[in-house]
Amino acid sequence: MPGFGLSMGYAVLYLSLIVLLPLSMLFVKASAMEWSQLWSIVSSERALASYRLSFGTAFIASLVNVIFGFLVAWVLVRYRFPGRNIIDAMIDLPFALPTAVAGIALTALFTETGWIGKYLAAYGIKVAFTPLGIIVALIFIGLPFVVRTVQSVLEEMNPEYEEAASSLGANRVQIFLRIVMPGLWPAVITGFALAFARTVGEYGSVVFISGNMPMKTEIAPFLIMTRLEQFDYPGATAIAVVMLLISFFLLFVINLLQWWSSRRLA
Repeated sequence: MPGFGLSMGYAVLYLSLIVLLPLSMLFVKASAMEWSQLWSIVSSERALASYRLSFGTAFIASLVNVIFGFLVAWVLVRYRFPGRNIIDAMIDLPFALPTAVAGIALTALFTETGWIGKYLAAYGIKVAFTPLGIIVALIFIGLPFVVRTVQSVLEEMNPEYEEAASSLGANRVQIFLRIVMPGLWPAVITGFALAFARTVGEYGSVVFISGNMPMKTEIAPFLIMTRLEQFDYPGATAIAVVMLLISFFLLFVINLLQWWSSRRLA
């Protein structure tokens, strides 16, 4: 292939400088620590609580986004209604909006005196400064990844197959499960993976609404920032390495599921 060697070399060099080299320095920095010191940092009770909160809330938020992001994409593709273009444009708002602004706005809405929070508080539901508030912020950040991934596949699907199935006597549920969903599963899994990868390390929109209470609402990225502010660079590096390894493993599993789903369709 003409130019493949040069293009491949440029791609590898660029990827190495921007991604691989910075990530490798985390492992180099962590390797300089003694194993006992490293283990005491990454397995401390505070660190374990932050891991559970970060990955647990990101997983729940991504699942919610898969369900409702799929519905939003379906409505935008299959229906025409007034204001559709405005709603379609608003989906990309979390991409353009600074995450700190999103965090402040969500906190103002969901505090016990906020526009939404005061009505929830009447039923004993507290959102701001709880894990539920973190999930709300992560849903806001991750929704566009699912919508755009599923939407692009839906737009390319040929409706003739659905019409043919309907003419043969299939009902809407059968058409959806047997004709539509098999072609959408890879896109759904990809959307989940993108949303999860984006939200698991989210900081700006979460730091305000979470309250940052150790052992309760403290996410791992905030714990890393806390150690950096205390000039505890080894501790911050150790926690960052754990986050990186867990993220790699989870993304590998998700990509494996995506490959398996695509292979079934082939």
